[in-house]
Amino acid sequence: MNGNYYPSKDPVYQLKQEMKLRHFSPRTVESYLYYITAALKFANKNPRNINAQDLRNYLEKLVDDSKSASTLNTAYSALRFYFEKILRRRFFANIPRAKKPKKIPEVFTKEEIRKILGTILSVKHKLMMGLMYSSGLRVSEVVSVKVKNFDFDGKLLFIRGAKGAKDRTTILSEKIINVLRKYVKNKNADNYVFESDRGGKLTERTAQKVFAEALKNSGIKKCASCHSLRHSFATHLLEGGTDIRYIQTLLGHAKLETTQIYTKVANNNLQNIKSPL
Repeated sequence: MNGNYYPSKDPVYQLKQEMKLRHFSPRTVESYLYYITAALKFANKNPRNINAQDLRNYLEKLVDDSKSASTLNTAYSALRFYFEKILRRRFFANIPRAKKPKKIPEVFTKEEIRKILGTILSVKHKLMMGLMYSSGLRVSEVVSVKVKNFDFDGKLLFIRGAKGAKDRTTILSEKIINVLRKYVKNKNADNYVFESDRGGKLTERTAQKVFAEALKNSGIKKCASCHSLRHSFATHLLEGGTDIRYIQTLLGHAKLETTQIYTKVANNNLQNIKSPL
């Protein structure tokens, strides 16, 4: 290493350090590094010589490669963070974000939920899917739940370090509490509720495979994922008359408009409208 090299001056080193100091999630760090590295390779220039047109060309390539709006916006956020926060460049004002299509979420009926859960033989897997639905959890949250996060008497579940590094509280179903009590009886407070066979946290991929297999075995022909259980939780609460602001809190949404998507799938009002025919 020569005397003119200072690691603190290396833009990528600074990037990693900045993300660590801001406590970005490992997934965000990984995706940001991926898109920034890819953009630098595409431009084939020193990072400090890259201009707005270079980044426009890279984002256009992603469009040409049929990448989704969500992917485009992740790449956009990564590049903006890198060039504005690390390199102190100011040329993002003229680069537009991709407009995300407002898709209506895939939601199950209560009968379909019963069918899906009914196909699962493993107590651990049935409990895991049941908890996702009954408490409105993301897959990353259900595999991270620890025994100490339950308040069985208060019928509450505390979610620690959820999306955006936020904590929140959600509800526990009375139907699931007794089964959960027995399931965690011999576990320590710091144990994960759903552990892998080798010990430690179950992977998100495993949870997703469990759901995919249950959906297939149920015979329900919907293009759905684990996240559809969370969508169903919110929709069924809305249909049951729960105020949308309470649902927003239970889901941990920062903005009410994010929660309002469920008004498009809840049928408590639509079913009362008579066709003019």
